[in-house]
Amino acid sequence: MPANPWLAIDATTPPRTRARELRLAWEHFLGDGHVDSVRKPIADSWRRSEAAGVDPSGARLAPVLADADEASARWDVHPLAAAAPLIQETLTGIADESAHLIVVSDAEGLLLWIGGNARVRLNAADSMNFTEGALWSENGAGTNAIGTALAADHAVQVFAAEHFNQVVQSWTCAAAPVHDPDSGQLLGIIDLTGKMATVHPHSLALASTAAKAVESHLRCGMHEQDVRLRARYQERIAATGDPRALVTSSGRVLADRPHGWLRGQRIDVPAGGGELVLISGTQAFAEPVGHGEAFIVRALATKGAVTRRPLKLSLLGRDRADAEVGGRTIQLSRRHSEVLALLSMRPGGMTTEELAADLYGDPGAPSVTRVEVHRLRKLLGRWMDTDPYRLSRNVESDVGRVKGLLDRGDVREAVERYEGPLLPRSEAPGVVRERDSLDAWLRHAVMTADEDDTLWLWLQGASGREDLGAWKRLLGQLAFHDPRRSLAAAEISRLRAAYAVD
Repeated sequence: MPANPWLAIDATTPPRTRARELRLAWEHFLGDGHVDSVRKPIADSWRRSEAAGVDPSGARLAPVLADADEASARWDVHPLAAAAPLIQETLTGIADESAHLIVVSDAEGLLLWIGGNARVRLNAADSMNFTEGALWSENGAGTNAIGTALAADHAVQVFAAEHFNQVVQSWTCAAAPVHDPDSGQLLGIIDLTGKMATVHPHSLALASTAAKAVESHLRCGMHEQDVRLRARYQERIAATGDPRALVTSSGRVLADRPHGWLRGQRIDVPAGGGELVLISGTQAFAEPVGHGEAFIVRALATKGAVTRRPLKLSLLGRDRADAEVGGRTIQLSRRHSEVLALLSMRPGGMTTEELAADLYGDPGAPSVTRVEVHRLRKLLGRWMDTDPYRLSRNVESDVGRVKGLLDRGDVREAVERYEGPLLPRSEAPGVVRERDSLDAWLRHAVMTADEDDTLWLWLQGASGREDLGAWKRLLGQLAFHDPRRSLAAAEISRLRAAYAVD
């Protein structure tokens, strides 16, 4: 075996000889559970694959979880898609010469993009479901370079009978993980896959080099974005004498005043913004800017000053909003609920005509709008500016929290926090627009998440209960023995009858 435990074969070992040794070791493992003459990363992976219930006989291939259109849509929005030209530039030459495929998967092992020789692609797709939309995690396909690199978070080469699934043993592959340079989060895998006879120790180095090149590319992009954010929001940081900082959505501090106030800290910013406590114990508030691309964090109180608590709005799943002001909760009228809902989503403010159009559908009704805003100001105190109409202090809302979670990709928690549509009985055009937009955003995130429990949670809520497409998707995803299948089938029958769907 090579000295490097992540390398399948070295230049001095005849591939056919090593392939026969591995086949015997694989058969012994299936027979008595003992592992001989196998690298530790492979032995560990075999045990994980067996524990996950993967069929080593090849009767069950890697499952296809997304069709071609869905896999393409996922690739279009994936962070590694922007680096596709670099991946191709780095690997296409050697891949063409050695009849290898270039593959990119997401962090779950779902194949998103495959490039390379058309004949090899067809062979791989036909023989082992190696195609866009297939799941090549260890749980999905057993030991393979993509799944094992994900499980171990390390570059690895897998050769011949090191693959747990017998069907895959005529192939060789080398894969390396790619991490987000900001958060360190695993983004996906870059892989080189070819027939067993094309195995070469350099393929692991090539995959690792490509992954490092992509991480450097992403790091440069991150630094360029930092420069743009500083230029865009620097004036907001220097606007007052209060301690303030510009913080990325991942919690990195880009600029602060006074200088060094938060420098070197990683801030745990609530999704969508809101109150937080800094490491020093200081209470602070994070205001989202630029659709959650960054946050302005400012202290709620300095030494000797009175803490200015934020206005907290509860708008989801209720016809009349609750507003928490200065420690007391007020239930607002329907019209005042609509005004606050609209202003909370337009931190830059709205003109009288804009607010009138969003409330009444008629920009020519400013006088009625002024009356409603005047009454609301008397109720809330000095929380509103009037030219333009805008909320003048820190605002935290359940709508903002759900949007922040969706921005971060925390779909399950977003569904858990989603108590229902925004002011569900409101007919104000602006509220209807925002309500439909949030509902559609959340539904799309749920339908593309491939998480049974998240989809189930969506179907228990007011928006998902009558969603025929979501019930059908759940039925298709649930295991055969799952007791929820019978309910899903019954709901599909009910909704088809209600909608007169054949």
